[in-house]
Amino acid sequence: MAVDTHGAAAPTGAGRRAPAPLAVRSPWRTQEHDDLADLARAFFTKEVMPHEERLLAQGHPDRADYLAAGRLGLLCPSVPEELGGGGGTFAHEAVVLEEQVRSGESTLGLGVHNGIIPGYLLAYGTPEQQQRWLPALCSGELVGAIAMTEPGGGSDLQALRTRAERDGDEYVVTGSKTFITNGILADLLILAVKTDTSAGAKGISLLVCELGDDVQGFRRGRKLDKLGLQGNDTAELFFDGMRVPVANLLGPAEGLGFVQMMQQLPQERLVIGVTAVAAMERAVELTVAYTKERHAFGKPLFEQQNTRFVLAECLALARSGRTFADDCVVRHLAGELDVATAALSKFHLTDSQCTVVDKCLQLFGGYGYTTEYPIARMYADARVQKIYAGSNEIMKELVARAL
Repeated sequence: MAVDTHGAAAPTGAGRRAPAPLAVRSPWRTQEHDDLADLARAFFTKEVMPHEERLLAQGHPDRADYLAAGRLGLLCPSVPEELGGGGGTFAHEAVVLEEQVRSGESTLGLGVHNGIIPGYLLAYGTPEQQQRWLPALCSGELVGAIAMTEPGGGSDLQALRTRAERDGDEYVVTGSKTFITNGILADLLILAVKTDTSAGAKGISLLVCELGDDVQGFRRGRKLDKLGLQGNDTAELFFDGMRVPVANLLGPAEGLGFVQMMQQLPQERLVIGVTAVAAMERAVELTVAYTKERHAFGKPLFEQQNTRFVLAECLALARSGRTFADDCVVRHLAGELDVATAALSKFHLTDSQCTVVDKCLQLFGGYGYTTEYPIARMYADARVQKIYAGSNEIMKELVARAL
């Protein structure tokens, strides 16, 4: 059961798990997924959430939490067992991410570390590369990040300017990246670079970079001060002649990076859709509990017709979102999730998330605007969902192209 860590002023039910009528069981879930959910829930609520205020203040998670999650098998559960993972599927990744959202935990960058980085290494890495990096990602000894976005570039990946010039058995990397999730703690970085500046998208390659504060030519910039997700580290990264072994090129040849990113982005967008649905469900659960306990004009808010209508509308968005997300998960597990459907799920579910959280916050009244209540942080955290992994405007363009 989720724990409300926001102080004694919160109503008794404001942080509890879903009442049974709101719970919907996804068709792809098995008892194994339920057991994993129980384990993840206990970790987030008992091990991480008690330290929430400190983590938010420091602006990044504790490295020890990655190690603890690794010991429990909560990192990279879809990685094969022989490479240190749980031997599961994307469904296992989805379960962990859903429980993280439902617990209110927002510091650990598992959407990237679990949901993105292993996919690139499994799809394009050599056996040697996989053996070198995946076990350490699964244990939490390495924290993973991916760097695509550049200052001034935004969602336009073809316009990236960071370059990697071949010098014998090494690449010399020069450029900068921004809005990099896990950038402060990252030890392993998948870096999008131009290996041929004259070839457009066909000149983009991906390098796997082993980072550290002692790596010559590499510097972490400022930790970005964000509207939401304040405990999840997001940073600028700078490269000034950083050397990366040619052996760290991802894939059999240069120039495949853009295609590789396009192949992996549907899963990244599904990750966001899954978390958007979990956030909608949590917002409805918290608000139902609050409105049943909060009194105004002589009776609980829940008995006011407007409150009931708003909650019904929010539940409709959450329930239909769950059905859509579940369908996308089933398609993805079968290898059938196409680019347009993934883009549609990303923009539709994150738009719905922002709508639901906004409506729910309104029902909290003035208390909804205080960070003493989880709904306020959910409101701030939700906004970026419509921006990263390709803005929702780009998603709509991808959908339209498929019509």
